[in-house]
Amino acid sequence: MLSKPFMTTREIAELFKVSEATVRAWIHAGELRAIRFGREFRVAVKDLEAFVEAHATRSQNPDGDDR
Repeated sequence: MLSKPFMTTREIAELFKVSEATVRAWIHAGELRAIRFGREFRVAVKDLEAFVEAHATRSQNPDGDDR
């Protein structure tokens, strides 16, 4: 899905069209796992994918139907 192993809060905010403050709020609330490097956070691609999957409104049927 994504080509880089870690993403910044700015990159995630741009990807999801939200503010950086929203991304940081997800991190501080424990919803999005992140690593702190100095004053900045980095999020592993696999953790971002897990966050997206956990917040999906419904799972997709393996047959491709949205039942």
